[in-house]
Amino acid sequence: MPGKLTEEHIQTHLKQLDGWTREGDQIVKTYVLSSYAEGLAFASTIGYMADALNHHPDLLITWKRVTVTLSTHDVGGLSEKDFDLAQRIEALPHRPRT
Repeated sequence: MPGKLTEEHIQTHLKQLDGWTREGDQIVKTYVLSSYAEGLAFASTIGYMADALNHHPDLLITWKRVTVTLSTHDVGGLSEKDFDLAQRIEALPHRPRT
């Protein structure tokens, strides 16, 4: 099981992620899409990828937006798993604009 990251590690990881912000014990990013359907497809891609990693983000799908919230509930905060998944999301081909 991953351990909870120190504040120093969290700040180092955040500097490597464009557009992600910290909100308490979570990191969050909202992606802007060209349509609602594109948002559904993007969220589905994230969902399948996350399921394969056994790490499940909170996804909020609204009109032309998908908000991704990551936290490791088992450790009560942020772990390497959160930043690994965030980097994988950022690396998706045809990623929507932010």
